[in-house]
Amino acid sequence: MNSNHAGTLPQAEASSRPPGFLRQVLKFLLIGPGQLRSRPLGWGVSLLAVAGAALLVWSSVIHLQLWADGYSGISVIGPLFLAQGIAGIVIALAVVVFRRMVALGVGAVTLAATAVGLLLSVHISLFGYRESLAVPYAESSLVIEFTGAAVLIVAALVLLIAPRRA
Repeated sequence: MNSNHAGTLPQAEASSRPPGFLRQVLKFLLIGPGQLRSRPLGWGVSLLAVAGAALLVWSSVIHLQLWADGYSGISVIGPLFLAQGIAGIVIALAVVVFRRMVALGVGAVTLAATAVGLLLSVHISLFGYRESLAVPYAESSLVIEFTGAAVLIVAALVLLIAPRRA
């Protein structure tokens, strides 16, 4: 018979993560340009973050404009346009203010997911709604969103591979 009390696990089974795992994850997510050894690289990351955030705001404004121009009446898609517009602006502010790996990643994923959502709605439909690339802002929003995602990914990659201070 197991000597452990009912409902408890032995220490080895209770946690499969190595000690300090959460600390390492947080340390990674909070990498910022101020930690880089090279000040010019840090400025470059900051510039890329601001550029990516500007593209995120641009995408968000397009979605808010389309929502106001009639997309608000489309089931599921309308509320998603409003949510993307508001959340995108909030995320862009976080990217500019914090310039940390986590903010860059969230911004890049938001932009890429928005573009992929449009492509899904064009090619297979999304939530029962089918879009066309011929509608206003469709093609430009794809360029804006994929470019913004790429810019933020480059900034995150620089943070990841550039030498940091000890």
